[in-house]
Amino acid sequence: MTSSPLRSRRTVTRAAIALVVAAGSTAALAGTASAHAAAGTVTVAPLVKGLYQSSYSERNNVLWTTSAVGRPPVLASSLLKVDPKTLEVKQTITPPVTDAATGALEAVYGVAVDDEHNTVWTTNTRNNTVAVYSQRTGAHLATLPNVGHAREIVVDERHDTVWASAFADGTLVAFDSKTLKEKKRVTVAGSSPTGLVVNERTGTAYAADLNGDQVVEVGAKSATPRLIPAGDGPISIALSKNGRTAYTANQTGGDLSVIDLKKGLVTKSVATGAGALSVAGDDRTGNVVVVNRTAATATVVDPRKGSIVRTVTTGANPNHVTVADGTAYVVDKSGAGLDGADQVHSFRVTR
Repeated sequence: MTSSPLRSRRTVTRAAIALVVAAGSTAALAGTASAHAAAGTVTVAPLVKGLYQSSYSERNNVLWTTSAVGRPPVLASSLLKVDPKTLEVKQTITPPVTDAATGALEAVYGVAVDDEHNTVWTTNTRNNTVAVYSQRTGAHLATLPNVGHAREIVVDERHDTVWASAFADGTLVAFDSKTLKEKKRVTVAGSSPTGLVVNERTGTAYAADLNGDQVVEVGAKSATPRLIPAGDGPISIALSKNGRTAYTANQTGGDLSVIDLKKGLVTKSVATGAGALSVAGDDRTGNVVVVNRTAATATVVDPRKGSIVRTVTTGANPNHVTVADGTAYVVDKSGAGLDGADQVHSFRVTR
């Protein structure tokens, strides 16, 4: 779900709409998003229960989010199309039913957009599959099997490839984004791949190995992975704009690792907060944003200096961050919105 650092970005103008939340303060008025133009502010809006992840479409200027509630049979799940400016839901898509007897849905968790083919991909973790939907109509186009405990997904538009992490199998699975057929499968015995990112210039995919404390690197033309040390419990990964540096959010360590990919070593570690869970980079500034689930914060880090730029208090249990055109979007699982809805927060990466 982490987008490539080398994809060209369209300029999207956004008004500074905000519920004022000072850095380190607690968000209020969770029922609606209000509009105030001020530097350093945060917009907060409720969406639905069970938010998991998000992905931004440049082509359509929308934020896609996933939600799923409870354990199997999952009866409530949705793929949401959200206006990134107002944070209002524009469309709600219900996944297909997988069991007519129970009403169980093909619940969606991870998400990534393919703007080249105008599709959106999801991981259906409980069903060990991934799915493809039309961005234009919301129609369910395909379900692709054999991705054990599918966790995250990322799109390489330049090479017409979509990568998914199979957490249960220690496997990275690649699909052809045109034919929707599997084309590559790489397994690292004993690994637990979670977060994914791809360098679209080279076609190289990188996965955070949660239990192996490492990054798994898979080249476009190689079936032999390279293993690179990371921090303690890396669960999410992002790349610098030039693709030479990786950043991992380390859940156990509560920090960010800055990794020199050529040398294959960690050059800096920056404490961000307990339960670091998701990381995304901002190509404009070079900063990265780390979501800390236990600490209920989002931390903006300057990785070159190894210093913290800003810390924003989110709702409880922030789960994922996406950065697009200088704005960070954080989804939480706080249940703090009306009727227990989880929330999305947006803020500028720099003041």
